[in-house]
Amino acid sequence: GPGDPELLTVQAVKALRRATVALVDDLVQPGVLRYLKRSARIVRVGKRGGCASTPQAFIHRLMVAEARQGEQVVRIKGGDPFVFGRGGEEADALRAAGMAVQVVNGLTAGIAGPAAIGVPVTDRRHSPGVALVTGHAQDGGQGPDWAALARSGLTLVVYMGVARVAAIVAGLREGSLPAHTPVAVVSAAHTPRQRHAITTLADLVDTVAQQQLASPALLVVGEVVRCSPRAALLPAVQQVA
Repeated sequence: GPGDPELLTVQAVKALRRATVALVDDLVQPGVLRYLKRSARIVRVGKRGGCASTPQAFIHRLMVAEARQGEQVVRIKGGDPFVFGRGGEEADALRAAGMAVQVVNGLTAGIAGPAAIGVPVTDRRHSPGVALVTGHAQDGGQGPDWAALARSGLTLVVYMGVARVAAIVAGLREGSLPAHTPVAVVSAAHTPRQRHAITTLADLVDTVAQQQLASPALLVVGEVVRCSPRAALLPAVQQVA
């Protein structure tokens, strides 16, 4: 889930209760771990941008080694394991080693995070769909085509985007996305630390800096942001004939 332990599925709770070893991400809230048995061993394998991170290859080897010793291994993610969570890589590594893998779906933070402040990522009055994109390109890789996304007409939900917010805004403006486009920033969604801001594309960089909105955070770009009851202060858009 995206934060609140009460958003765990029943299936997730059952899996946690069976675990003898738990490999835990940094973004997992402490309340989630109360569902583990007291005898379960907890291994922290965090990954955070700008911080020392556990190498992915080490995580793969550790899961395989523990399973081969007869342990019931649970890998606890901070959201949907198959949305920017490297769940696919880890499942492939386990299957390649002959391990049986069960994937327990989590709530997708890119949908549940905006919902925490009343923003539906799709709404037929405003958008034909939603794109979940990363603001952090793979090392040596190419990031999203922001100009093309700006022209798509889709709601954009950007993960890991606050550190590159200036470049993202520049790319979207290059694609002719209007400066008055509403944007929401949701930090630490569904946790006691949750904070948010609703602004416009023109003011987004200053808003993030002034309000010190930090990772983990989502950027939600599009007219759906006006659906939030917290969006009352957004300037009205005047239609010109």
